[in-house]
Amino acid sequence: MAEKPNEMTKHSHEHSAQEMEEKRSVLSSFFHSIFNIYDDQMTYEEIDRMMYENTIIHGPNMWILMMATFIASIGLNVNSTAVIIGAMLVSPLMSGIMTMGYSLAVRDVSLLIRALGRFSVQVIISLVTSTIYFLISPLSEATAEMIARTSPTLWDVLIATFGGIAGAIGNTRNKKSNVIPGVAIATALMPPLCTAGYGIATGQSKFFIGAGYLFLINTMFISLATMIMTLIMGVPYHRSISKRGQKTINRVIFTVSMIVIIPSVFIGGRTVYDSVISANISRYLNEQFNFDNTTIVKTETDQREKLITVSLVGSTIAPDVIGRLEGSLGDYGLDGFTLKVTQNEAIIHDGENGETITIAVQENTIKELQTELDEKDSELEQLRKELESQQEQSENALDTALLRSKVQGVFTYLSDISVGIMTGESADHIQLTAVSERKLTADELKTIENYLLTETGLEQARLDITQPKN
Repeated sequence: MAEKPNEMTKHSHEHSAQEMEEKRSVLSSFFHSIFNIYDDQMTYEEIDRMMYENTIIHGPNMWILMMATFIASIGLNVNSTAVIIGAMLVSPLMSGIMTMGYSLAVRDVSLLIRALGRFSVQVIISLVTSTIYFLISPLSEATAEMIARTSPTLWDVLIATFGGIAGAIGNTRNKKSNVIPGVAIATALMPPLCTAGYGIATGQSKFFIGAGYLFLINTMFISLATMIMTLIMGVPYHRSISKRGQKTINRVIFTVSMIVIIPSVFIGGRTVYDSVISANISRYLNEQFNFDNTTIVKTETDQREKLITVSLVGSTIAPDVIGRLEGSLGDYGLDGFTLKVTQNEAIIHDGENGETITIAVQENTIKELQTELDEKDSELEQLRKELESQQEQSENALDTALLRSKVQGVFTYLSDISVGIMTGESADHIQLTAVSERKLTADELKTIENYLLTETGLEQARLDITQPKN
């Protein structure tokens, strides 16, 4: 009887362990179902066929690419985000980039060469198309959408990498989704390529280099992300490579990646620094320049020279207060910055809610108005000259070919006809020279003269018609 409790305890422990194992199994199955990367994956043979298909140059795809390039170029030209997004959805650039990454993962050099060849053709077509568009476009000014594609940062590297991972997963599922269009929008391949074409068309190297660098980042890291995901999915190698050869390939890929990444890190760091400093300056001005009878009219910041210029109106701030303001720069992370304060005294009237016309505002307004007036005068003078030129051309213009054709149609017996407006001492007159096949009467000559006056609206007409003597 003494052993029964021990047996019951043992049975209870075994039951608890079994329950724990079942719970652990259910939990493991739950997480496996959530994060199973192999779910609904295409067979390796299907993935191979798809990637090989991506290396074939199809005429319709190239036409679609050209149309997408035109759409993106127009969107950039008119600064339309919606149009640019539409072009990214239409563009067929993504498939070739993913195939390059896939070929690296399966060690298939011939596939890599085919993919590079097709992709190179696509890039050339896009550059030529966008360059032609911007050469003929009447809008030559760079838009905000173009400028945004000239300063790639580390965030663009991350976007391309994560986009490439998502694209590699979505592209190898049996059930297709909207992953590839989404990746095309997020990584933005077409806009930087078209911006590079704008740089070529306008001869601005900064647009070509900056946008070309962004396109290189997106292309390379989408490709590398695809390579990594292909290896994770376990797609078999197409050929065996020695460990030494594999190390060489990895070393080359790593080196090239670092060369591409490093400039974006510096650009990104500078962007972050500028953003932080701008936020600190804004907070400093809002918190420190808070006076009852003094208002900030204008602020300027030169981050390279580390200079903050503040123009004030209202009651004059004492030098010791300005000294305190300068001393508080360090509290806002603005060490090394210099504060320059310019002041103008003005009477602040009660009840105007700060909407006071001050000396500084008046001076600034006068300067702006004078500049605007000078510009308008210049434009007006130019328009006046153009109007006078058009009026002169309108007054002197005569469609001689049309008039000559009309005369020939009405007076069929005339040949070798020429007409033109001649300037005389008193007034302009219409001059007609022709050859008649028969002798003309005085009434016929008068009829020709009246016809010319009616057609031209002039008051005088002169005829020089060669007639037969008999």
